[in-house]
Amino acid sequence: MASERAKKLAAEQKAAAQAEKLRKKNSDDPKDWGRVRQVVETLKVTKEYDKHLVLFLVGSFVIVAALGGVAAIFIDPWWMYVIFGVLFGVLAAMYVLTWRAKIAMFKRFAGQPGAAEVGLNLLPKAWMKNPVINFDRYQNIIHRVVGPAGIVLVGEGQPGRTKEMLTKEAKRHETIKYSVPVTAVLMGDGKDQVPLPKLHKHIKKLPKAIKGYQVTEVMSRLKALDGLRPKLPIPKGPMPSMKGARSALRGR
Repeated sequence: MASERAKKLAAEQKAAAQAEKLRKKNSDDPKDWGRVRQVVETLKVTKEYDKHLVLFLVGSFVIVAALGGVAAIFIDPWWMYVIFGVLFGVLAAMYVLTWRAKIAMFKRFAGQPGAAEVGLNLLPKAWMKNPVINFDRYQNIIHRVVGPAGIVLVGEGQPGRTKEMLTKEAKRHETIKYSVPVTAVLMGDGKDQVPLPKLHKHIKKLPKAIKGYQVTEVMSRLKALDGLRPKLPIPKGPMPSMKGARSALRGR
């Protein structure tokens, strides 16, 4: 009897494993993909916006691998340096793919509502993100991140309207900040604006004001503030992410 139950359990586990494998195979979520598929998909998307991608990848591989080959001529055993040259060539190509994938991602979503989220997703884990905390019918959007620099509000859209929204949000956040600074950042390509490709770097360079444990405390207070808002529908337009491109090159 016990043997029958064990067989039945084993069969159920095997069926569940096969079903999960099939689900991941047909999934559109990069987190479910294997590393090879992640790299392939990243290549496909990047090539659409970067016509010189293959040239950059092949060039970086050949140059680095060739340097390893030249070193092998003068060093014994030579074959070890050939192998290392090829390995470092692959690493160089992966680094170039990461670099070009970021550039392609910025091109892909530039000017679209929610594009700031691409930059915010590049922030380290020390930053906690709240995309689209406010927006209007003109698709001017306010995002929020909380991290070492305190509370950072990021606005995107028409400069005039977005500045006004940022000012109101900053005042609203002043009521709960205590000693935590509130910084407003306007994303864009105009004067006194931060371009999308530089957004995450700009935020990371802000002066440090709070420690890690304080970030959690601030987020708890912000939940109370957000609870007073009317429930906002998600605005039309893409809410992009760099997870797939980064996972393809760093693993999940």
